[in-house]
Amino acid sequence: MGGNSSAQGGAIVFETGVEFAVWSHHAAQIDLCLFDDDDKEYARLSMARDSGHVFRLFVDGLKEGARYGYRADGIYAPDNGLWFDPSKLLIDPYAKAVDRPFHYDPRLGTFGEDTQHLMPKSVVTKEAPAKTQKPLFKPGGFIYEVAVKPFTMLHPDVPTAQRGTVAALAHPSVIAHLKRIGVDAVELMPITAWIDERHLPPLGLTNGWGYNPVAFMALDPRLVPGGIAELRDTVAKLHEEGIAVILDLVFNHTGESDRYGTTLSLRGIDNLSYYRHVTDRPSVLVNDTGTGNTVACDHPYVQRLVIDSLRHFVRNAGIDGFRFDLAPVLGRTANGFDRNGTLAAILADDLLADRIMIAEPWDIGPGGYQLGNFPAPFLEWNDRARDDVRCYWRGDEWKTGSLATVLAGSSNIFSANGGTETRSVNFLAAHDGFTLMDLVSYNGKHNEANGENNRDGHNENHSWNNGVEGETAYPVIRARRKADVKALISTLFTSRGSIMLTAGDEGGRTQHGNNNAYCQDNEITWVDWKLLDDDLIAHTAFLASLRRRFSVFSDLSFFSGNGDVEWISLSGEPMTTGEWETPAFSTLGMVLATNDGSNGRQTRLAVLFNRSEQRQLFTLPGNADWRQLLPGEERKAGGRGLIDPRSVAFFVEN
Repeated sequence: MGGNSSAQGGAIVFETGVEFAVWSHHAAQIDLCLFDDDDKEYARLSMARDSGHVFRLFVDGLKEGARYGYRADGIYAPDNGLWFDPSKLLIDPYAKAVDRPFHYDPRLGTFGEDTQHLMPKSVVTKEAPAKTQKPLFKPGGFIYEVAVKPFTMLHPDVPTAQRGTVAALAHPSVIAHLKRIGVDAVELMPITAWIDERHLPPLGLTNGWGYNPVAFMALDPRLVPGGIAELRDTVAKLHEEGIAVILDLVFNHTGESDRYGTTLSLRGIDNLSYYRHVTDRPSVLVNDTGTGNTVACDHPYVQRLVIDSLRHFVRNAGIDGFRFDLAPVLGRTANGFDRNGTLAAILADDLLADRIMIAEPWDIGPGGYQLGNFPAPFLEWNDRARDDVRCYWRGDEWKTGSLATVLAGSSNIFSANGGTETRSVNFLAAHDGFTLMDLVSYNGKHNEANGENNRDGHNENHSWNNGVEGETAYPVIRARRKADVKALISTLFTSRGSIMLTAGDEGGRTQHGNNNAYCQDNEITWVDWKLLDDDLIAHTAFLASLRRRFSVFSDLSFFSGNGDVEWISLSGEPMTTGEWETPAFSTLGMVLATNDGSNGRQTRLAVLFNRSEQRQLFTLPGNADWRQLLPGEERKAGGRGLIDPRSVAFFVEN
């Protein structure tokens, strides 16, 4: 389905014309509207319903590039969950392209107001399969989270006309940076067509993140003006450099929002079927997402739409994998979370079975926190690891054991369903929240620019400001913050599992304390390449090289304790129960058995953590000589290592 069939939906191009299909159980009638190049409707054609509630029509002589939309008629009774209004032009849920971006207008939600002049049009496109190959990314690798526009808008080497687009990711200077820091996969934040939330235009703000989709397959013309061909070409160029591409997709809600929102696509085609409603109260949309609606992913036609969307990006762009925003929604049923429904169907699909799947394992609905409960081989964002590492370096008590658990792959979470390997995606900062530099520069959020009087965004960030709130000229505080960022990145890169860093964090990017910058499509979120700290970037590159050099970091199995890992104190001896239980214990050594890829020999790697304000002298275990590993050099250390305050150090056994 999806490529050569319109059994459920879409526009399929044949030699003699185009076949259209759209599914709706409750519509009385659906019309196909065709538009000319001047955006004028020149034909309105009735579609015929088949026994499966699919409305179909074949249009002779129509060709690729034709612009169209649907109008659905039926009962308009919002209290009964029915929103049929033929004055509303609707986007095809299977549209592969739209002719322009969406822009919010209150008339898009006004009954009886014709919206054809306000709406983008769906565009008929032909299939153009990409070269498919096994995913380049392997669990345990380094994922780099990229917001497409902010990443390249200020890049000095990217041509002005290309900045802010997917094509810019294939620019030689951008690829050189990705390769320098050892990126295994770029994870692109949403690039499908989205619309602003209705409160943003009056504030003069726009959604810059894209987590408010209208069409699941159509790419947003602002980010991908060249459409699927641009994405396919960029993926191919990144693949040539050994870099995988993962798409962050949103299937949990749409930009049609709550009862007072817009009618753009699914709501107008069949609101009752496509969205979840409170039992016996069809007027009330379930809001497990915090955005006003929740897509009914357990409905068989919605499930098919989700799977066909994933297949589209694999088939036509060669995408290596997907990250699912608020992923428990994909497993929600009337009875709660079900890991064997839509989630299992995705994994069972022949084209998707080998793709990388990553879940954001929480939503805000009842039972919405499902970390560790997704079916293997789903990888999962691990916010517990994030918070434990943050709290350790902030100086919180009782965190030594928690740090070790994170470093070991969070077996307490990922062994719960019989797992023998970690499926953790460890991260310290993501698009949602503080940047890594802001984490060590602000005690509290500063979201005033968002127009909500600083009420939005998370209040508890487990952050610290090193003595001054926000930007400062004090060199001592700036040095402390830089050391903390280095220590945090070092901890991330030595943790077991896949790791993720958000673009710009490797160079100390700031959002000036804004921890909910989704509506800041401006210099607040745009990466200023001229201000990035090259020493921090070099540190990240060094850590990535260690991760690739030593085999232990690609091993996802849980530690057995039989010689594969040893936890040591300053004395070089195994940690005692008393040391583990000392509330403010400030040092920890992790000694790993590993293969050294630089010479092919078995050896030991010692990773030494010092969160105190003083230098600490570690005795390294055994009688062998050790060498300290530093960016660009290895230094003889003998049997001891002097570790700087607030830092992580690395030693390899001779």
